[in-house]
Amino acid sequence: MNPNLITAVGIDVSKGKSTIAIRRPGGEIVRKPFTVMHDQTGLQRLVQILHEVGGEIRIVMEHTGMYWRPIASVLQQEGFFLSVVNAILTHQFSDNSLRKVKTDKADSLKLANYALTYWSELKRYDLEDETRQQLKFQSRLYQRTIQTSTTLRNGLISILDQTFANANQFFTFSMPTKDGHHKWIDFVERFWHKDCVATVSLHSFAIALEKWCKRNGYRYSYADAEYIHTQARNAVTTLPKNDSTKLLIMQAVHTLNTIYESLQVIRTEMQRLASMLPEYPVVMAMKGAGQVTGPQLMAEIGDVRRFTHKGALVAFAGVDAPPFQSGDFEAKSRHVSKRGSSTLRRTLFQICCMSLCRADPEDPIFCFMDKKRSEGKHFYVYTVAGAAKFLRIYYARVKQYLNQMEIASASVSPN
Repeated sequence: MNPNLITAVGIDVSKGKSTIAIRRPGGEIVRKPFTVMHDQTGLQRLVQILHEVGGEIRIVMEHTGMYWRPIASVLQQEGFFLSVVNAILTHQFSDNSLRKVKTDKADSLKLANYALTYWSELKRYDLEDETRQQLKFQSRLYQRTIQTSTTLRNGLISILDQTFANANQFFTFSMPTKDGHHKWIDFVERFWHKDCVATVSLHSFAIALEKWCKRNGYRYSYADAEYIHTQARNAVTTLPKNDSTKLLIMQAVHTLNTIYESLQVIRTEMQRLASMLPEYPVVMAMKGAGQVTGPQLMAEIGDVRRFTHKGALVAFAGVDAPPFQSGDFEAKSRHVSKRGSSTLRRTLFQICCMSLCRADPEDPIFCFMDKKRSEGKHFYVYTVAGAAKFLRIYYARVKQYLNQMEIASASVSPN
C-alpha cells in the first residue's frame, strides 16, 4: 500500500454509534459506509479497518454534543490525523450532489468529501482544542448551575416572605465571600424568623449580630442592626416560629449555599482553563470581558482563526440580520438570524447590558450603543448592534494577536 495515497475518512456521529465512509480522490469509495458502536469492540474494529486501508489518512467529524468524544479519544491515541469541524461549515459545504439526501451514510460520505476538498486546510485536533472543549463544558455547566441557583434563591425568598420579609435586601451592597456565600443567606440561617430579632432588645440584637459578623468574616455596622431590628418589629408573618418552619428554611439555605460554592469552584476552573489559551491576555483586557464573561467568550467562540472574516463570527453568534430580497423588493427591517450559539448570544447580551450600566465614555461599545439610543433606536436594536460590534472588535484584536504570536514563534524556531 502506498503510504502517500490520500485517504479521506468521514465520520457521522450519533448517540452510541457512528457511520464511517472512506473515500479517495476521483470519486473512489474505498469502503461503503458502515456503522460501529461506541464500545471497545466497535472502536477497535474501526482502528483495525483504518490500519488495513492505509495511505495518508485524514479523518473529519463534526462537533455533535458529547457523542463525538469517545471515538475522537481513541483515534487520537492511535495517532490518526483527526479534524473536528463546526457543523455549520459542513452543512454549508456543497458536494455537488443534485439530490438532497439526509441519512447517516450520506452525511458520512459528505464529510469524507469535505476532507478531500479542504485537505491541506484541515486543522488537526490537538491539546489546545481539548482545553477549549473542557472550557466549553465548564461554561455550559456554569450556565445550568446559575439557572438552578436562581430557582433556589427565589424559593428561599418566597419562604422568607412568610417568616422575615425583605431579609434578602438587608445587605444589598455586600459582596459574596471567597467560597461564594452571600451575607443575607448566611444571616437568615442564624436569624431565620423575624421573632429571632423582634423579641429581643436592640442592644441584645446588636451584640448578637456583631458576634455573628466576626465569626463569619462579615463587616459589622450598628446602623445595620438598627435597621434590621426596626424591620423585624414591623414585619408581618404567616408562618409560625417552630421547628417545622426552621427546618424548611435551613434546608433551603444549605442547598443554596452548596450551589453557590459549586459556582465558585466552576468559576475558578474556567479561569484556569482560559488562562491556558493563547488569546487569554488580549480577551481579558477588553472592556466588558469579566472573570466569567471572558472565559465564556473564549469557550463559545473557540479559535477565532477558524472564521474566515469578522462577518462569519457575527453570523455564528446569530446576531446578524441576513438580507431578504425578492425581485424589486428588498426588506429594510430584518430580524437577527439567531443561528449558532444561544449561549454566546446570552453572554454578549450580558456584556452589552453591563456596558450600558457602567456608561464608560472610553468604552467603544457603550459609545456605539449610546449613539444608537440617541437616534431613537429600540433597546433590542441597539443591544444587538452592540453585540455585533463587540464581536467585530474581538475578531480583529484576537486574530491580530494570534497572528503576531505565530510570526514571533516562527522567527525563533530553528530552520
